[in-house]
Amino acid sequence: MNQIVTIGLDLAKNIFQIHGIDACGKVVVRKPLRRGELLKFFAGLHPCLIGIEACATAHHWVSFGS
Repeated sequence: MNQIVTIGLDLAKNIFQIHGIDACGKVVVRKPLRRGELLKFFAGLHPCLIGIEACATAHHWVSFGS
């Protein structure tokens, strides 16, 4: 598998959509993840750029880590 360098993360309450690409822009991963799977998925990755959808639910995640 090619190394993921950029991830787009679509926030939701229960199912999150992950879209990851390699350095050439080729899609490496595109899949839905449940809330409980999210941290495990990111813990297994090398450091990368993560773009998070900024919508009404994004405010929930900002305060969630505080």
